[in-house]
Amino acid sequence: MNHTPSAAAPERTQDGVHHLPRASARLSKRSAAAVLVCWLLVVFDGYDLIVYGTVQSALITDTGWGLTKATAGTVGSMAFLGMMIGAIFAGRMSDSWGRRRTIIACAALFSLFTILCAFSPNAFVFGGLRLLAGIGLGGLVPSANALVAELVPAKWRSTIATLMMSGVPIGGSIAAVAGIPLIPAFGWPVMFLVAAVALLVVVPLGMRFLPETLPATLEETLPAAKNANQTGGFKSLLRAPYLGMSLLFAVSTLVTLFAWYGLGTWLPNLMQLAGYNLGSALTFALALNLGAVVGSVATAWAGTRFGPIPTAIAAAAVAAVALAVLVAGPPVGLVYVMLVLAGVGTHGTQCLIIAAVASHYPAHLRGTALGWALGVGRIGAVAAPQVGGLLLAAGLGVNSNFLAFAGAAAVAAILLGAIGTKIKTAKITAAKNQPTNTTSVGASNV
Repeated sequence: MNHTPSAAAPERTQDGVHHLPRASARLSKRSAAAVLVCWLLVVFDGYDLIVYGTVQSALITDTGWGLTKATAGTVGSMAFLGMMIGAIFAGRMSDSWGRRRTIIACAALFSLFTILCAFSPNAFVFGGLRLLAGIGLGGLVPSANALVAELVPAKWRSTIATLMMSGVPIGGSIAAVAGIPLIPAFGWPVMFLVAAVALLVVVPLGMRFLPETLPATLEETLPAAKNANQTGGFKSLLRAPYLGMSLLFAVSTLVTLFAWYGLGTWLPNLMQLAGYNLGSALTFALALNLGAVVGSVATAWAGTRFGPIPTAIAAAAVAAVALAVLVAGPPVGLVYVMLVLAGVGTHGTQCLIIAAVASHYPAHLRGTALGWALGVGRIGAVAAPQVGGLLLAAGLGVNSNFLAFAGAAAVAAILLGAIGTKIKTAKITAAKNQPTNTTSVGASNV
């Protein structure tokens, strides 16, 4: 159970910043507008993440930069390396410096450096700009999710956190759809100029509508939290009562992001290597991302009904099976179905993990915990483009990639099963040790 107060309409104080009041029963119009702005920023976050996969073939063949499959994988990893840095530090910044400032700073950062990618003279500069953009990309998601968790009533927190992440595949779908006509007509740089919309439109909306959170106080957290730990920060996550769950959440995020971003980076190229033209290859990427959108909605409903962790276990298993089926070389119609299911499973699993983390930790650790899980998880996102490129460079073929990503999804299902077991054990222990109405830290309904 989470005792963190939900937020209602922000109130303007003398400093001119909109702050969240201490209690709420429902979502106000202003809070709903703030949630929508956060979702739009996540859409652009998703676009910027997937756009590299749509232009990868053009970067290899048209730029004269001398990229190979292996080096293209390295360049693709740079954004994810930046995301790892951004997620870890921005999560902590949002807990101490404020959600609003962190979100706006991250959005401006990734938009600006994504635009500059269009003017890169060589692969080295391009990779450096992707690294810098990645810092903003990585910092945005945990900060936005932490803010939204405080804006919505507690009973809707898991559902809204899952729906928020639908912005990532929607952004990826936009990248795939836009790439079909734009890349042949205008070349790859135009795909990065789209980020100007985020910089010129959505960031100003964020400055207008995003409230600033009030610092979480120990009085707002559970009594057990006060006794167990008087401080926030990463040290709190890596000691009792959070250590085991923090590690499991981080590693399960790592393998899930390995599967999701490995597919996002390499799928168009893999399908071209399998004999499809660019337009067809991008429609396969669209199927993956549309599946992820469906997964966001479906897992939001299922997570609310059955719990985020049980639903995540099922979603990860679906992804593993779907990707394994692709290895058999099924008919093209079945390929589309399996890619939709892979999108449902991989992205849906990650949405549910984020929802579980947002519900599991008290307010003063929520942003830090999200940043920790996503930051460590980005190791998988960094590794996936590299591993995919190395497998292809070694001559192991397209199926080696699908097997690697299927294996990662299967491992995610196993780790999530361990998380579910620990949560059940914690609830049983809490019930035995606390016969009164108190609830122990970490025994949230996840």
